[in-house]
Amino acid sequence: MEIVKCNEADYEILAGIWERSVMATHSFLRVEDFNEIKKVLIPEYFPNVNLYAISDNGVYAGFIGMGPDSIEMLFIDSDRRGQGYGSALVEFAKRRGATKVDVNEQNHSALNFYKAKGFCIISRDETDDVGRPYPILHLAL
Repeated sequence: MEIVKCNEADYEILAGIWERSVMATHSFLRVEDFNEIKKVLIPEYFPNVNLYAISDNGVYAGFIGMGPDSIEMLFIDSDRRGQGYGSALVEFAKRRGATKVDVNEQNHSALNFYKAKGFCIISRDETDDVGRPYPILHLAL
């Protein structure tokens, strides 16, 4: 396993990982919301975070998007879940100063994953950052 910095040339590969991951883990997401997020993923979300992919034998298994002190996104390809890639990316982010992460309240597996990594719920918003009906839990170390 190797963690590599991503750039614009990686965006399409990362978007594919995002799509497969979300389809496997976000059953609560309405189709129209999924399509809306997918449409802005590359032009709006990816350029605003530091992206790193975890590579296994030259193939990206997942990726993380980071802010100065936060994990902004973490997605593991649907057929690579449960193999340690997410744990490796979280440890990578923690070593780089990440102390916060937001999680959809309905994504129980992600919430349990982050709790197992030492994160605790500190607050809750009723909607996501653009007002969609998906409560967000704010976690911190």
